[in-house]
Amino acid sequence: MDMKKLVLVSLVLVLLYACNQTDSFNKSEKEKIISDIVKMFDNYHNDIKKDGLTSEFKYLDHSDDFFWVPPGYKSALSYDSVKNILEINARYQKSIEFSWDTLQVFPLSPKIANYSGIVNGTIVDNSGTKSSITIIESGTVIKRLNGWKILNGQSAILEPEPNE
Repeated sequence: MDMKKLVLVSLVLVLLYACNQTDSFNKSEKEKIISDIVKMFDNYHNDIKKDGLTSEFKYLDHSDDFFWVPPGYKSALSYDSVKNILEINARYQKSIEFSWDTLQVFPLSPKIANYSGIVNGTIVDNSGTKSSITIIESGTVIKRLNGWKILNGQSAILEPEPNE
């Protein structure tokens, strides 16, 4: 092999190794990331229970990269659109409580993870009408200076199984 090919092959190998090493992390780091994200979602649901839907704002990544596809929508909404929807809906809710039925977190790097799961919710509107809801949700979270934030995702309402 001539010198130019050897240098080129060596450079490619170094670049491949360097690219793979930047986001590598070990099992204990992955477990810590999972634990931190689960805790963030617990706090998220506790804050919604305590202060209503507008408490979601501190958990959403307020960046141009943020998007969400809510139940019933066919396209993604920006942060500002989601914020407006939450503010409007919050006016009609007396109380709201969410909890994970299942939650899986998949760390992709020390600062990015995917998640998916099923959320059970109980909503009481201002007239006192109580309803239950089950939502399937998936998305991406990102670690910012002030903690883990929801960067993007989608959710859909799961319809109850018909009684046989």
